[in-house]
Amino acid sequence: MLIVINAISIPVFIGIAYLFSNNKKQIQWRSVAIVLVLELLLAWFFTQFKAGQAAVQGAADGFNWLVSVASKGIAFALPDWLTANHGGPNFVTSALLPILLVVPLFDILTYIGVLPWLIKWIGKGLAFITGQPKFEAFFSIEMMFLGNTEVLAVSKAQLDSMPARRNFTLAMMSMSCVTSAIIGSYTQMVPGKYVLTAIPLNILGAIIISAILNPTKVAPEDDVIVSVGAKDGRKEPFFSFLGDSILGAGKLILIITATVIAFVSLAALINQLFSLTGQHWLTLENIFGVVMFPFAWLLGFNPHEAFQIAQYMGTKLVTNEFVVMGEVSKSIMAGKGLFSNEHARIVLTVFLTSFANFGTLGMIIGAFKGLVDKDKNDYISARVPYMLLSGILVSLVSAAAAGLFVW
Repeated sequence: MLIVINAISIPVFIGIAYLFSNNKKQIQWRSVAIVLVLELLLAWFFTQFKAGQAAVQGAADGFNWLVSVASKGIAFALPDWLTANHGGPNFVTSALLPILLVVPLFDILTYIGVLPWLIKWIGKGLAFITGQPKFEAFFSIEMMFLGNTEVLAVSKAQLDSMPARRNFTLAMMSMSCVTSAIIGSYTQMVPGKYVLTAIPLNILGAIIISAILNPTKVAPEDDVIVSVGAKDGRKEPFFSFLGDSILGAGKLILIITATVIAFVSLAALINQLFSLTGQHWLTLENIFGVVMFPFAWLLGFNPHEAFQIAQYMGTKLVTNEFVVMGEVSKSIMAGKGLFSNEHARIVLTVFLTSFANFGTLGMIIGAFKGLVDKDKNDYISARVPYMLLSGILVSLVSAAAAGLFVW
């Protein structure tokens, strides 16, 4: 019975996206169906075959190596920052400061023409399969391990050339990113095989949900990849270009840091105001837990288990995935209590493995504020609820697809 409910949940989540779509007539259902089938096949492959998990692990190791190289520069300038928090995950050093290497590196690849070439051909292949525009298709691959701020930062030239509506699609997709620098931290707290399963599923889910919530048709003449070059067709001198790239990355880090602190603090302030009522159970986490209860039940749990899962989901949305992973780590790794059920282990792990929370809204808005003009940023900022809805629905679809094959 529970497996039937789990199976029904996927069309329910897609139906919710359809209900909130801003242009129902433009939805390309053929593309949505193809990507959904791909997601289900990948969920089956990654949960049943070690070869699939090994492939994702290899890619993750490559990006983790890149971030470890970035840590050399961080260690030279700010050695104490790498040992703070008792050696545990540090948001600034693991998610933000590597931008100072990642962004210039990808800008260099763009400058010499490598990245545009990859985007052109890989994007063309993915676009053919998924029915997405070339850049959006390749963006989904980039964000699999780069993370939302990094992938947006290295896409500045493309963002500038695209209309606000397409920028908004990328903003919604970015809610479902993770950063390669902290994948290793995830795997220390929750089952690594399920973390690695979640990453590609989230990417396909992001394509599905954004295509329904914000369907956008791109004319062939507009489906182009922007390369670096001056208006007269000549490239800017390399070291001048590199200097601008590094300074731009630094500016972006400051903007993101300030915005994230503000968003997380505002959530804490709301909880403090709720506490003045004397009802200590009244918190944003519990409110979202109640809201998430029917969706947790749809993922294949009895009511008691569903409410426990829903509370973890609510806590993750208000705070972040690290908070919940820290709470459940001992139980989920030991398979105790609620997590003696393998289905619960994979569903919660997959749901947690993304940046979909209030803090990420701040990161993405902060990133766009430093990357695009005011009109585009205002267009995106006016649609923040859509971004949060997209992140939640992607996590739910991914968790439902993965949980369908593990009981």
